Order: sequence, then C-alpha cells, then structure tokens
Amino acid sequence: MSKRMTAIILALMILLIPCLPAAALGEGDISSPSALLMDAKSGKILFEKNAHDQRPCASITKVMTLLLVMEALDTERIRLDDTVTTSAHAASMGGSDIWLEEGEQMTVDDMIKATAVASANDAAVALAEFISGTEDDFVAAMNAKAKELGMKDTVFKNCNGLDEEGHLTSAYDVALMSRALIAHPKIYDYTGIWLDSLRGGETQIVNTNKLLRTYDGITGLKTGTTGDAGSCITATAERGGMSLIAVVLGADSGTARFKDAAALLDHGFANYESVTLSLTDELDPVTVAGGMQSEVGVTCEDSASLTLPKGEKDQLKRSVTMEESVAAPLMKGDKVGTISYTLDDKELASFDILAAEDVEKKSFSSIFALLWEALIKL
Repeated sequence: MSKRMTAIILALMILLIPCLPAAALGEGDISSPSALLMDAKSGKILFEKNAHDQRPCASITKVMTLLLVMEALDTERIRLDDTVTTSAHAASMGGSDIWLEEGEQMTVDDMIKATAVASANDAAVALAEFISGTEDDFVAAMNAKAKELGMKDTVFKNCNGLDEEGHLTSAYDVALMSRALIAHPKIYDYTGIWLDSLRGGETQIVNTNKLLRTYDGITGLKTGTTGDAGSCITATAERGGMSLIAVVLGADSGTARFKDAAALLDHGFANYESVTLSLTDELDPVTVAGGMQSEVGVTCEDSASLTLPKGEKDQLKRSVTMEESVAAPLMKGDKVGTISYTLDDKELASFDILAAEDVEKKSFSSIFALLWEALIKL
C-alpha cells in the first residue's frame, strides 16, 4: 500500500470517529448496587440501576437538610448573618464534624459551609434546631418535604445521616431532592468550595467531593459514608447548557463511588443534549363567542427544554392545537389549547396555552356600562 493511500485511510478514520455513537452504559459498567442519572432540568431518567431499592444514604441526607435551610433563607425565616448557638445535643454528634462545643456560636453562613463542605453532623443539627426548635421537629419537616416531592422510598430519622434503623431512601429519591436543592442557585456558593476555613481561619475544611478537582463541569453536590450505607454520592455537573444529577449508593469505597459517578455523567454528556423550546412562537389570538371582545390573546411558558439523544433534535415535531372558538366569560389563565412535542410519534412533552386576560360575557348591563363610559369621554 502506498504512503498516499495509507494517509487517506487514516484521515478518513479520524473523520469518522466522531460520528460513531458513544458506547451504551450497562448496569454491569456501574459497580455500585444502586445508581441513577437524571437530567436536572426535565427530571428525565437517563440511566438507572436498582434505583428504587431502599438503602441507607449516610450524609446524602444533608441534601434535604440543606434544601429546608435554603427555603428558610428564601422566606427570610433565617438570614445568613444570624447567629446559631450550639446545643448540647448538636455538640454530641459523632462522625464527621467540626467539633462544635456546647454554647459555641457561628453564623448561619458558616454553619451551612460546614454542613455542605465538611459534611459536619454537628453543624447540620445546629441548623435544624435553629430553624425548627428541635431536631425531631425538623426531621418531621424533612419527611413532609419528601412526601411533597414524591419521594416514596424515603423515611428520615435524623438530619445528618448517621446510621439509624429505618433511615432509608433510594437513588431515585436522592435525585428528586437533589434536583429540588439545585433549584436554589445559592447552594452552589457552598458546594463548589474545595478548601476554606472557619473560626477566623483556625479550622480548615476540605470538600468531601473529590470530583471538584477531577471532573469537568462539576458543581456539587454531596457525599456520604457510613458502615451501613457504604460510600455514596449525589454529583451535579453542567456542560453545554445541560445539567445532570448522578446518584451512587452503596459503593465499596470512595474511589468506586467517584468512578461510578463520573461514568454516569460521562454517559449523559456523551449521549444526550439539551434542546431549548421557544413556546410562544407563532401563537395567534383565539376567537371568543359572546364576549365583550371578539378575541383574546394567549400565553404560554416563555421557554422550556427537552433532553434528547444526540442527533435526534431535527426529528422533533411541534404541534399546536387551539380551540376554534371559546365561549365567554373567560378568565385569565383558562386553557384554550396545547403545544405538543413528539419524537417518532411518541409525545415527549406538552404545554397548556392559556388566555392572557379576562373576557366578560356580553350582557345588557355590560354593554350599557361600555356605552356610558364612551359618553363620559365625549
């Protein structure tokens, strides 16, 4: 074979390599007993392995603790500069902690930092007590929030994840609460920290999530390790406008959990893409029968996104179904149509088209009021 022909063949091989589909991820490629990959924007599951098996989750529990903290901040029940005083109960926590002493005070900001970065059990309890009065009351709020989020596999017994009989969750439920937590962008101010300090520089803290140093696009979120739970992680990452959540429960070691989480995220970024949908494009007003005006403008969500296998974006079909005419009276927010997106004749998403304003029904009194208003303006 000539050198010229060899060069041509090599060049063709290089050109073709990017066109080859990424290898599919199988359950056997994940060593941990339970795992899940979710698209954070849509909630679509991109991979799962025993995702509903109930298991201990160690300090992954603190995702729910931090979610309730973020909600308390949003509603201004607490503030970042508030002072938290450590109780004897909080100071008694074992495992990972920052050695809080009874009566020691820190700001909410530092307590969150200790919980999110150093996975401090004592700080988590101190925050729980500051918000709810007691850890038991806070745990009740955690379980109520879990129910609200649809976490059917979960029962919380404490706020920090120390092993306790009946304290269980699943990879799927961890993804649900992780998705809810990252809906509060402020949390990234903490989960993205690698190295920091507390107590005016006297206490150094290092993030337990080693992917912060090794994985491109990592944004968080939380690790956990106990004897019952094994090594666990919920990892969040973002690339090219796509945000993913990878959950690994029960790994044999910290190395295994990070390897599995990275494999899940790699699978997502290699095989899927996020497509932005412009929902308000080409939406015409709807005719109103028997109303004080003959038509009404419509509205919908400004935009949304879908996560699709790479290469299938151009096959996505949009269809708009609108009522030919709607009868008055009409209230702002009443449904008047639907936007649907399908791929290979399978509906992936649908969105309601809504009336943009009220339309009063025609009546003698309404017509008279309109005429009277016109006369006054003359």
